[in-house]
Amino acid sequence: MESIVVIGAGLAGCEATWQIAKRGGRVILYEMKPTLYSSAHRSPYFAELVCSNSLKSESLENASGILKEELRLLDSLILKIARETRVPAGESLAVDREQFSKKITQMIENLEGVEIIREEVRSLPRDRVTIIATGPLTSEALSVEIKKVTGDENLFFYDAISPIVTYESINLEKTFRASRYGRGGEDYLNCPMDEEIYYRFVDELIRAEKVHLRNFEKRYLFEGCLPIEELAIRGRDTLAFGPLRPVGLIDPRTKRQPFAVVQLRQEDEFGTLYNLVGFQTRLKQSEQKRIFRMIPGLEEAEFVRWGSIHRNTFIDSPRLLLPSLQLRTQPHLYMAGQIIGVEGYLESTAMGLLAGINALRHLQGRDPVFPPRTTAIGALLHYILNYKNFPFQPMNINFGLFPPLREKARGRRKRILFSQRALEELKEWKEKYHL
Repeated sequence: MESIVVIGAGLAGCEATWQIAKRGGRVILYEMKPTLYSSAHRSPYFAELVCSNSLKSESLENASGILKEELRLLDSLILKIARETRVPAGESLAVDREQFSKKITQMIENLEGVEIIREEVRSLPRDRVTIIATGPLTSEALSVEIKKVTGDENLFFYDAISPIVTYESINLEKTFRASRYGRGGEDYLNCPMDEEIYYRFVDELIRAEKVHLRNFEKRYLFEGCLPIEELAIRGRDTLAFGPLRPVGLIDPRTKRQPFAVVQLRQEDEFGTLYNLVGFQTRLKQSEQKRIFRMIPGLEEAEFVRWGSIHRNTFIDSPRLLLPSLQLRTQPHLYMAGQIIGVEGYLESTAMGLLAGINALRHLQGRDPVFPPRTTAIGALLHYILNYKNFPFQPMNINFGLFPPLREKARGRRKRILFSQRALEELKEWKEKYHL
């Protein structure tokens, strides 16, 4: 059987390689380290963790815990080694970075049917089944190649992400629905601020602790997506004339235009998630939670995604990918990991697992498989393929991505039901396709 080319030995690339090899497929795995390092990488080993050593919660009452259990059921190499190299972290799964990477490297090196080539890939195969899993810091040469096959407008190099909160955690008594000047109906939830609340909010933004810029993140502040705190520093009234401008909005309770307004936009088809419009930020997560809860209606807000601005290479997946993770225009090319717009170590791993399984099935002349949308992996896949707003924004797994339950439930009961449904349907899917 012809070998499948996997480009990149990060989490997604290693998982894809493992899934292919354990099913009897052959792989040529390319990794540019140690010949060439990105500005963030230091270790010659595979699956290097550049940021935190935490892989988040293992609790089945947490969406990330459900994802881990699904990966365990599908025999994920990354999860297996993570648990073998864990360090104390409460209910979270955290690892010894060096041992984690070393063990994964050894496992991949010892796999039958896997050839490893340590060099940079500067051009893409034209007619060979290939998985591109080069991550958020794809090399410049390969980025140029990816641009050629996806189009310049479909490859992004920086995230400018606003926080997302759950709908059920918003105090609707303090908000009102409206679009500016009534255009677009009642598309936005509006959080009105009076003068006192607004200036107190701005002052806290100015004083807040920011995330320290890492060496590989150049300061690139574009006028079109400035951090909310950067705008505040420019002047205490800047936000009121920018993303918080109240023009065209009348609070039906007061019959007046508020001094300032924070708008929330629906983020998913079920209306379970809402985005804080224009709130991309470099604030630390603890500061985001503290300060953004000063916004009327968000005092008890549950954040499922934090705001950020950072260096990240990712494609416009909703317009480029098939559910199998193949490029629509180049079906021999599969994309996997963070480059397709997922956030998080195990989210990237899950997409590598799926790409590996489907690339091998492609080579075998078999139909691709897609996990049910009610599973964590399926919910994440559905998000990256069906995101409606532009530009596309990456996402981590969270309960807001899951389809609603048939039974009405809240709190812990709701989380348990999500978990039970996901794992039951993942098991059925696995058995159906003999995975």
